[in-house]
Amino acid sequence: MQVQRPSFIQEQRLRMNPQVYQSIKLMELPIVDLREKISEEIERNPALEALEDPSTVSLDAAVSPEKKEEDDYFEVTSDSGFIRRGGEEASDEKRRFIEGALSRPETLQEHLLRQLRLEPVDDELRRICEILIQNLDEDGFHKEPVDALFGEDSGYAGILPVRLEEAVEFVRSLDPQGCCTRDYAESLRVQAGLLSGAPEGLAEALDHLELLEREKFAAAAKKMNLGEEEVRELYEWIRELSPFPGRRFASVSADVRFVVPDVQVMKKEGEFVIVLNEEEIPVLGINPFFMKLAGKSRAAGMSGREDRQARDFVRENIKEARWFIQSINQRNHTLLRVTRAIVEFQRPFFVDGPKHLAPLTQGDIARELGLHETTVSRTANGKYMQTEWGIFELRHFFTNSISGTGSAGSRYSKEGVKEIIKEMINTEGRRFSDKEIAVQLAQRGIPLARRTVAKYRNELDLGSSHTR
Repeated sequence: MQVQRPSFIQEQRLRMNPQVYQSIKLMELPIVDLREKISEEIERNPALEALEDPSTVSLDAAVSPEKKEEDDYFEVTSDSGFIRRGGEEASDEKRRFIEGALSRPETLQEHLLRQLRLEPVDDELRRICEILIQNLDEDGFHKEPVDALFGEDSGYAGILPVRLEEAVEFVRSLDPQGCCTRDYAESLRVQAGLLSGAPEGLAEALDHLELLEREKFAAAAKKMNLGEEEVRELYEWIRELSPFPGRRFASVSADVRFVVPDVQVMKKEGEFVIVLNEEEIPVLGINPFFMKLAGKSRAAGMSGREDRQARDFVRENIKEARWFIQSINQRNHTLLRVTRAIVEFQRPFFVDGPKHLAPLTQGDIARELGLHETTVSRTANGKYMQTEWGIFELRHFFTNSISGTGSAGSRYSKEGVKEIIKEMINTEGRRFSDKEIAVQLAQRGIPLARRTVAKYRNELDLGSSHTR
C-alpha cells in the first residue's frame, strides 16, 4: 500500500531578479543601443536624469555656429560678387561653388525616366514604360514578373500584348542597355543583340558561358565548331557586357552600415592607450528633487496610506536609478578590462597590422580576467574598436589557429592567414591558382591545403584565378 508522506528537500536555485537581468542586458548593448536605452530609462524613471550630455549641441552654438569654409562659397559667389569680379576669377569661383554643392546620386529609375521623357512616344507607351521602370530592382531586373504585373487581377489589365512587348523592348534599349530583363543571362543576351558591330556567334557563345568563365576555350570551341582564337575573341566581347546593368546607379549609402566605435586604442610614446567612447553616453545622476523628497520623508516620519505610497514611490525609483547607473559603470569597466586584455594578447596586430593577428579565444580572455566566458561573449557582442589599422568588431580578435580549434598549436590564426592571402592576391603580378597560393604559404611556414585556401578566398569574396 502506497502512502504519501510530507517531506522536506533542501536545494539551491539561482533566481535572476530584474536588476541582475537588466545588468546582463546592458552588458551586451553596443554604444548606439545603449544611448537609446538610457533615453528610455530617463523617460520612464523620474528619479534618473542626465547631468551632462556631450553629444548634444548648446543653444549658443546652434544659433551662431562657427564659420566654416563652405560658408565662403555663398559669400564669394553672390550675384553682386560676379558683377564686381571679372572674367576667369569669377568663372573659377562659380565652378568652385557648383562642385562644392551637395548632390544626391541619380537612381536607376530616375535615369531611365529622364531618358523616357525626352523620347517622342505616345502616351500609352510612355505609361507602360513608366510602370516597367518602377518595377525594376537595383540590378535592373524585374521585381515582379511582367505577366503578374499586367495580369487580370492587377490594376493595369487591358493592355494589348503587342504594346507591352513594344514597351519592354523600348526600355531595354535605354541606357544602361539590358535592363527590364528577368536575370543576368537574359540581360547579356539583350545587350549582345543591341551591340553594334558584334561578331557572329556571340549569342551562341553565351550558351557556353560557364566554360568561358573558367577559360576552357578549347572545350567551348569544340562545342561551337569554331577555332580557339575565335572563341577567345568572342570571350573578350562578352567581358565588355554588364551582367547587372543597373548596379552602377545603386546608392552606396544603402549598403553601408555606419558603426560607432565603443573604444579606441591609440599609441602614445610607445605605449597603447585605451579610451572609452564617452561622448555618446550622457553623465547620469539622481534627480535632486527626488533626493530632497526622500530626505524629508525620513526626517518627518511620514505616516498614512498616501504618504507611505509616495515614500515607496520615491524610494523605489531612486533605488532603480542607482542600480541602472551602477550597471552602466560595470559595463564600461568590464569593456575596458576585456579591451586591455585583447591588446595585450594581440600586441603584434596593433604594432604590425592585421596579418599578425594571433590565435585567441574568448576562453583565454575569461581565464586571464577571472570572468565567465559568457560575460566575455556579451561584452564583445556588437561592439567595435577603433585602431590605426581601421575599425574592427571585438569578435574579430577572437580567431582559431589554422591547425585546429583553440589558441594552442600554430602561431598563425585563421583571420591572419586570410589577410596574407588577400595581400597576395591584390599584389599578384599574375593570377595565382589556389594550389600556387598554398605552395607560397608553405614556403612561409604556413601549411595549408588547397581546398582550405579556396575556402578562405571565398570567405574574402575574392574570385578564382579564372575570374580575377
